[in-house]
Amino acid sequence: MTRIVVPVAALVTLLTVPAPHEPDTEARPTPSQLAWQDLELGMFVHLAPQTWQDSEQDRMTVEPFAMNPAKLDTDQWVRVAKSMGARFIVFVAKHEGGFCWWHTDTTDFGVRNTPWRDGTGDVLRDLAASCRKGGIRLGVYLSPQDRKHAVGVGGRARDPNRQAEYEQLFRQQLTEVLSRYGEMSEVWFDGSLVFDVGDIVQRHAPSAVVFQGPQASIRWVGNEDGVAPYPAWNTVRFPKPGVKWGDYTAADSDATGNRWLPIECDARIRATWFWHTDNAQTLKSVEQLMDMYYRSVGHGATLLLNQTPDRTGLIPETDAGRAAEFGEEIRRRLGTPRGETHGTGSPITLHLATRPTIDHVVTEEDLRDGERVRSYVVEGLVDGTWQPLAAGTSIGHKKIDPIAPVRVSDLRLRILESAGIPRIRRFAAFGG
Repeated sequence: MTRIVVPVAALVTLLTVPAPHEPDTEARPTPSQLAWQDLELGMFVHLAPQTWQDSEQDRMTVEPFAMNPAKLDTDQWVRVAKSMGARFIVFVAKHEGGFCWWHTDTTDFGVRNTPWRDGTGDVLRDLAASCRKGGIRLGVYLSPQDRKHAVGVGGRARDPNRQAEYEQLFRQQLTEVLSRYGEMSEVWFDGSLVFDVGDIVQRHAPSAVVFQGPQASIRWVGNEDGVAPYPAWNTVRFPKPGVKWGDYTAADSDATGNRWLPIECDARIRATWFWHTDNAQTLKSVEQLMDMYYRSVGHGATLLLNQTPDRTGLIPETDAGRAAEFGEEIRRRLGTPRGETHGTGSPITLHLATRPTIDHVVTEEDLRDGERVRSYVVEGLVDGTWQPLAAGTSIGHKKIDPIAPVRVSDLRLRILESAGIPRIRRFAAFGG
């Protein structure tokens, strides 16, 4: 793991801090956005005909009768999610090929026509029950693209004369998945949407955050590596020339933006989204996953890490084991603070009576009234002298600063610049 050592020369910004003020206007999150940001880490689940094709796109060469995930166990999926510390699951109920893992009334291209449980099985139903039992939030991915119905990215039918027909079909599918399986915390419209479904979302999932499309309330980071840039401001400027709402990414972050639109980082634990027969060796190491965690959750974004069940319907043992190792390493490094505090204004000081050796500092803003910190420095009292340990611009939901191990008696957070009075809900020290 790379340790961050901040030289004094890099802290030339340690000047007189201007008196904070309350701004006239700020972009503020909704309660649903705040609740979603607190989840921090989720698990994606990709399972589709591609799993039987060794492919990332559905080549439409596998019929439902050839798909029988005989050992499928959604309780196992939830156990894997919990072992890595995930607080929610987003399940790909329909990918771009159009195959549906729930009992839909819209098409015969779905789980009802597989041999699995003689056609009575409903994966979304099972997963909803497993999530409720395991205390995990559930989200659903419903692809607007649908190759089975000759519909392209965003839900645009290749034959314009069939556009209205497909929109009616998709609206029915969305109604089914949002109304039959309990509360949803997140709804994914991969590739965005070219038509409006806001009435359905508002009626059946009013507390869910929405990924892409006209109702978007979260945004894609812009890559599939699980890495957010830094700073990763929570706000964007709307309208923005050349950028449609729902298509914003982390590149559109704006510290002075007028809309709250937090970032989600989707990523793969293997090199692919779907299980392949020949890529077990691409399983990421714990160190690779931790680096991803630092650069997503540690930059204030939410990480959605994919797990890919194999043709049996189970997440492979090697992948499940790696997820558990990842969760254990997060807990080892960041599970139990050596001390923590909170406060308003600057500075905020944390006294550590035992003078522990620390190697991480975690800072979180209270975002209910917006993101305010624009520049900060963390200092440690080492042998009676304040020394700079870390510095940055945004804090946002969470900033994780790994530092060179140092023994300190006190930590101090100084806000160098802020848009309003800074409100820090957590300032914590961690170390072995």
